[in-house]
Amino acid sequence: MEQILDKYTSVALNDVKVWFKAGKTSDFPADGGNCVKYKDKQIAVINFERRGEWYACQNVCPHKLEMVLSRGMIGSAEETPKIACPIHKKTFSLKDGSNLNGEDYKIATYPVKIVENEVLIGFMD
Repeated sequence: MEQILDKYTSVALNDVKVWFKAGKTSDFPADGGNCVKYKDKQIAVINFERRGEWYACQNVCPHKLEMVLSRGMIGSAEETPKIACPIHKKTFSLKDGSNLNGEDYKIATYPVKIVENEVLIGFMD
C-alpha cells in the first residue's frame, strides 16, 4: 500500500522541472476529469469550468487505494475547490491536497497551465 502512495508527491510551481503535455483542452470534459499516465503515475486532470480553473492530482484515493479520483465529484467547500472520491466520498482540496474530512491522509497535487489549448502538468522529474 505504501509503495503506491510513495510515488505521489505534490509539486509546487517553483519546483517544476518538466511540463508534461497531457492533451488538448477538448480532451477533458467540462466540470469533470480524465486520467493520464506520466511515467509510473496515474494523474487525474480536472477541468473545473464553473470556476474557470484546471487542477491535477493523483488518481488514487488514499483511503482504499482505488484509482478513481479522475471520476470524482467536484465542488467547493466555501472557497476551496475540492474533489470527492466517487466510491468513499472522502473529500480533498484540489489546491493543496489536504483532506477536508479532517483525516490524516491527503493527495498529491500538481501545477497545471494551459498553452494554446494544450493542458500541461508540472513535475519535478
